Amino acid sequence: MKNSKEIRTCMGCRKKENKHNLIRIVNNKTDGVMIDKMQKLEGRGAYICKSEECLNKAIKNKALSRALKTNIDNDKYNELRGVLLDK
Repeated sequence: MKNSKEIRTCMGCRKKENKHNLIRIVNNKTDGVMIDKMQKLEGRGAYICKSEECLNKAIKNKALSRALKTNIDNDKYNELRGVLLDK
């Protein structure tokens, strides 16, 4: 079995996956909400699959906003969409 310390849940589809297969979004005090490509930044984090479908579900259900305990504007969602499309 995979190391349970590395299992995270996608905020869109709720599927459990190894954290290295997911994109981490972090809310830290200095920079606000941003994409954490190296998965090392400090702050409250949430994970999402590398699919636009999961992002759309997370936006519709406001799952990322709840997980990060902040409001996320459309610009951040569009930035995340750009990262997903570049894969």
